Amino acid sequence: MHHPQTPPLALYVHWPFCVSKCPYCDFNSHVRDGVDQAAWRAGLLADLAHEAAETPGRQLGSIFFGGGTPSLMPPETVAAVIGAAESAWGFTGDIEITLEANPSSVEAARFADIAAAGVNRVSLGLQALDNAALRFLGRAHDVAEGLAALDTAQRAFSRVSFDLIYARPGQLPADWEAELNRAIGFGTEHLSLYQLTIEPGTRFATEAAAGRIAIPDGDSAADLFEATRAITAAAGIPAYEISNHARPGAESRHNLTYWRYRDYAGIGPGAHGRRGGLATVRRRKPENWMAAIERNSHGIELEEPLAPHTRATEALLMGLRLREGIDLARIATLGETDVDALINWPAADRLEQLGLLVSAGGRLTVTDAGMLLLDAILPEIVRDAA
Repeated sequence: MHHPQTPPLALYVHWPFCVSKCPYCDFNSHVRDGVDQAAWRAGLLADLAHEAAETPGRQLGSIFFGGGTPSLMPPETVAAVIGAAESAWGFTGDIEITLEANPSSVEAARFADIAAAGVNRVSLGLQALDNAALRFLGRAHDVAEGLAALDTAQRAFSRVSFDLIYARPGQLPADWEAELNRAIGFGTEHLSLYQLTIEPGTRFATEAAAGRIAIPDGDSAADLFEATRAITAAAGIPAYEISNHARPGAESRHNLTYWRYRDYAGIGPGAHGRRGGLATVRRRKPENWMAAIERNSHGIELEEPLAPHTRATEALLMGLRLREGIDLARIATLGETDVDALINWPAADRLEQLGLLVSAGGRLTVTDAGMLLLDAILPEIVRDAA
């Protein structure tokens, strides 16, 4: 029996395969010569059945196919996962089913079939509206192909988002502002706008260490961040999370589940989950995950209870990324403690005087000015965050 006061569950499905590895990517993605599609479909359905058995009485409010490159999934696999999820859990009336896609013509040709499989929202990895930048980022598509895929997506799906990466080497503020305004002009309801970061273990990390690439310094990146927020707000798609911008009501419901620290099940290689106070982690390497499915009928490598203090700390670190901030009473309930044990109030008061935080009405929120410094603010105010 579904209890109305229980928030819906979210389901994350990881498809780990890519055609090639991007130089900035530190996600669990793998390039393989061949994929046994029938075995992968069966594996995902087994992993899903295990999670459904662990979460009785819950409804799904969102499904997110991430990767890797889930637009390389056969549409019949997407349909099978959605069908099994609906049978196992049942859906809320307004379920959001998102699939991440590369904006290539090959994948765009599948969009109609993916929509027919039940996907109602697509997130496109455009990454740039500049051909030189796309080559630098290791993307296989050019601008024309990407925009054709966007056009196809907007016809196939009721909801479309796309990603852009800014603060690229040599990118001038005027260039980024022009690119962002052009992006807004395509009329999507949601944009994910990320500053280029050099992640350990990526090809870009090697290049940066050798002095072959230089990303903008902190001040330049800060100017770009502030311009980004001003332009999107003026266009009616303000930031609702540090890197995510949407028309009011068009926020990603799936990602809000993470940021609001609600329960989600994660299936597929390397997928994480949070359910009923437990953290779950799937085996990361595709072959190891598949072997675990054959052995145990699920891909779990680790399942462990989270201490209340840990859950409250995680909820703080996630929730402060949101423009809406966090409800202090809920944090205290999660932590089974007084909120003073979780938050360093002298530091928070100091940051509030600087205009970086607001504590009012039982909520704690990071201001627009504070979002720029979020990575520095969180360890200051969240005890045990470091």
